Amino acid sequence: MNVKTARLRRLPVVAGLTAGGVLLLAGPAFAHVSVQPGTAEKGGYSTIALKVPNEKDNASTVKLELTLDPKHPLASVMPQPVPGWDIKVEKSRLDKPVQMHGETINEAVTKVTWSGGKIDPGQFQQFPLSVGQLPTDTDALVFKALQTYSDDEVVRWIDPSKPNGEEAEHPAPTLKLVDKAAAAGGAKKDEKKDDKSGTTEAAADKNDSSSDTTARALGIAGIVVGAAGVAFGVLAGRRRSA
Repeated sequence: MNVKTARLRRLPVVAGLTAGGVLLLAGPAFAHVSVQPGTAEKGGYSTIALKVPNEKDNASTVKLELTLDPKHPLASVMPQPVPGWDIKVEKSRLDKPVQMHGETINEAVTKVTWSGGKIDPGQFQQFPLSVGQLPTDTDALVFKALQTYSDDEVVRWIDPSKPNGEEAEHPAPTLKLVDKAAAAGGAKKDEKKDDKSGTTEAAADKNDSSSDTTARALGIAGIVVGAAGVAFGVLAGRRRSA
C-alpha cells in the first residue's frame, strides 16, 4: 500500500474525529437553563417555561430556584403544577408600588422554587409560568436561576450577557420583549410559512395522485400487451402444428 492510498484511507477517520470534536465543543453551549419561548409582547401576558437540562452524568437535578427581576416586578406570576415537584412562591413588598387594571399593587412574586422532583442525567424538565403584565420600559426581562444537583453542587445561572455578544459561562435566563407590531409580524410570518407548507403538501399530493394514475395506466397496458403476446404465441403454435 503506497502513501497516497494510506492517506485516502485516513480521511474518513480524521473527518469523523473532527466532527465528533465539534459536537463535543458545541454541546455544552446549548445545555443551559433558558426561557422558552424566548420572546414575548411588551405590556401583555405570556406563558413561558424554564427549560432545565441536566448537565451531569453522575448526579440528578433536584431543585430549581428562580429569582425575578426586582427592577421590573410582575403583578401576576402563576406556576403550573409539575408532576413530582413541589412549588413554593415567595412574595415581597415593593419599594415602588405598580398600577395594574386601576389597582395599586404593593407586593409581587420575587422568587419561585421547585423541589422534591428529579431530572436524571441526559434528560431535561420544563417548569411553566404564566406571567404578566410584562413591562413596557425594557427590551428584556432577566431572571436568575440556581440549579441544585443531588451531589449538593449548585450551578448559578446569573451571568449577564456580554456587550460583544459572546455568551457568558453561566448566562441568566432572559425573556426578550418586543413591541406589539413586531410580535404580530412574527405571527404573520408563521402563518405564511404554514400556508406555504400547506400549498407544498397539496402539490405533493397532486403529484402523488398523478403518479399513481400513470402507474395504473402503464400496468393495465402491460397486462393487455402480455395477453396479446400469449394469444399470438398460441395461434402461432397451432399454425405450425397444422
